[in-house]
Amino acid sequence: MKSLQVRFAKRPTGEPTAETFDIGEVELPALADGQILVRIIWLTLDPYMRGRMDDKRSYAQPQGIGEVMQGGTVGQVVESRNPKFAEGDFVLGMFGWQSHVVSDGTGVRRLDPAVAPLSTWVGVMGMPGLTAYVGLLDVGEMKAGDTVVVSAASGAVGSVVGQLARIKGAKRVVGVAGAEEKCRFVVDELGFDACVSHRSPSLRDDLKKACPDGVDIYFENVGGATLEAALSLMNPFGRIPVCGMISMYNTGPSTEGPDRLPGLMRRILTDRLKIQGFIVSDRAAQHQKAFIEEVGAYIRDGRIKYRETVTEGLENAPRAFIGLLRGENFGKQLVKVSEDPTRG
Repeated sequence: MKSLQVRFAKRPTGEPTAETFDIGEVELPALADGQILVRIIWLTLDPYMRGRMDDKRSYAQPQGIGEVMQGGTVGQVVESRNPKFAEGDFVLGMFGWQSHVVSDGTGVRRLDPAVAPLSTWVGVMGMPGLTAYVGLLDVGEMKAGDTVVVSAASGAVGSVVGQLARIKGAKRVVGVAGAEEKCRFVVDELGFDACVSHRSPSLRDDLKKACPDGVDIYFENVGGATLEAALSLMNPFGRIPVCGMISMYNTGPSTEGPDRLPGLMRRILTDRLKIQGFIVSDRAAQHQKAFIEEVGAYIRDGRIKYRETVTEGLENAPRAFIGLLRGENFGKQLVKVSEDPTRG
């Protein structure tokens, strides 16, 4: 059995390019006792992958040169010599950007496609959805009556944040997105009260108009001008869960930041704001069971909606990832590596 792999070829300066990746096939070994052979069906592409391309201190080891790109996947067991898994089982694992993999089953979880579609287990039912759940309810300490603002509102995390806030009794839910089409989707399909464009030259005034009573929670996904606009509108004792900084992943921190820092810190102090970065894996075990039960039910009854951008073929994953960092995707960015037998 051969496996097609996308490997990390060299560290990018700024935006990744096609030369950042290397694509090739490898021969897989025969199964030993305790191992399974998995055919990958769905691969998730996420902004955090760009951060791991840099060789610097972080919460996780950098992506290694020559290694298969890391990433969450859903697959199907093709062959098993592990009593915990049977041929035909659908499984979730961090198998990365490859078409087939041999695993000993460590960290692999069986999935029931009757609970939710397979693709959602690396999207709204997977790490992005859990990130939204933990960030809003645990880190953000959301309560009924809050005004909640979320950046990257049409994306995999932001779209769930806003819908959860509405379900949990937010007074007002406001999104920040880019294209007009995405802003319309956030309001018309996801049920946000308003959505403003981060491309607007009057971003702060637009956001202020959308939040006449100020902001209690700003769920941070992008950084940059959106963060500054939201900070200026925070109510006393407001909370800012910091999930990501996608606008800065390719460029690094703004050189103007230190000059503005004293003013921002004064605002944080005088309004007693809570700003907390979080990594969902730190809290996953605590919230996983409740999240699956609760959000799974919301998806089945239609209270949480989602959108997926699907790229066909593993060989096209690099192009899709570069587009993700440019904001070209709409909703969760997935790669369909092979056929999903549960879809008609």
